[in-house]
Amino acid sequence: MDIREIAKRAKVSTATVSRTINRIPTVNPALAKRVWRVVDELGYYPNTQARALVSGRSRIFGLIVSEIINPFFPEIVQVFETIAVQHHYEILLTSTVNDPRRMETSVRRMIERRVDGVAVMTFGMEEPLLEDLKLRNVPLVFVDVGPARPRVSNIRIDYLHGIRQAVQHLAALRHEQIAFITGPLILKSAAARKNAFVRSMEEIGLAANPDLIIEGDHTLEGGMRAMAALLRGRTRPTAIMSSNDMTAIGVMRQSYDDKISIPRDLSVVGFDDIRLAQFILPPLTTVQMSQAELARLAFQALLSDVQRDAPAPHGTEYVLQTSLVLRESTAMAPGSGTRTPPRNGDS
Repeated sequence: MDIREIAKRAKVSTATVSRTINRIPTVNPALAKRVWRVVDELGYYPNTQARALVSGRSRIFGLIVSEIINPFFPEIVQVFETIAVQHHYEILLTSTVNDPRRMETSVRRMIERRVDGVAVMTFGMEEPLLEDLKLRNVPLVFVDVGPARPRVSNIRIDYLHGIRQAVQHLAALRHEQIAFITGPLILKSAAARKNAFVRSMEEIGLAANPDLIIEGDHTLEGGMRAMAALLRGRTRPTAIMSSNDMTAIGVMRQSYDDKISIPRDLSVVGFDDIRLAQFILPPLTTVQMSQAELARLAFQALLSDVQRDAPAPHGTEYVLQTSLVLRESTAMAPGSGTRTPPRNGDS
């Protein structure tokens, strides 16, 4: 079965069939309808590799994430793929597990498949590893670290807005000894979240205590280890903010093991608002960074670059806002009062 048979049955030229299947908008709608009817009747599936040779486009976008087992990333993958299918694109997915060698392998796979663009959702993997893609003028999307150059889009996360809300919320609950568990500080995104916390503390007149800032690794186990380290320290925190929700859940688990009641004895705030955050006990107060919106922005950035006749000279920047979501893992600081302010749901 090939396009000649389809052309014969639809009583059109093979060129019309080719243009229709490749969704070229200049095809007469009535002829396109006849072609698609025959395609459906025959169960014809076009050879995507052959189409790529003809059109010069593979209609494949690459998507590189840090680690697929982190609940933050599956929603990004799902939303990105859903939008891709709607636009007749496929995705080539790979996970780096924060390993530069895996990143190099991922990039090589992208080049071999002649992808039309790549979204790099790794939150800080070093840019030099992607030089091969840049040399081939493949459109790229980064989070936070994208350089200002043609064919590169950068999604800038406004970490400060949501973290400032979280710090002000804890201060309103009369917390002064507020700890912060960072992510791996080799990641620029983790360093940015830490800096946003320190700045937010300064804005309310509370200097961030260096003894209460612990480097974590964005894992459940890392959250447990960081919590244990804070308990061994000289200053006992009454509230802990974490660089991601997985760390915060680890903090809550270690607190359970040490018979520390949340939020009565300790308030906990996460970051990301993964789906799991609302189902743990107590439900986690967290800073929302919408994974669905991040995926939508990344896909739209690639699609816009592919469709643009001439690249933007300095690339394109998109901004993703963050905001605090109030749940039940925060309360008045111990000793400052027993009444917990009423919850008004998400904000």
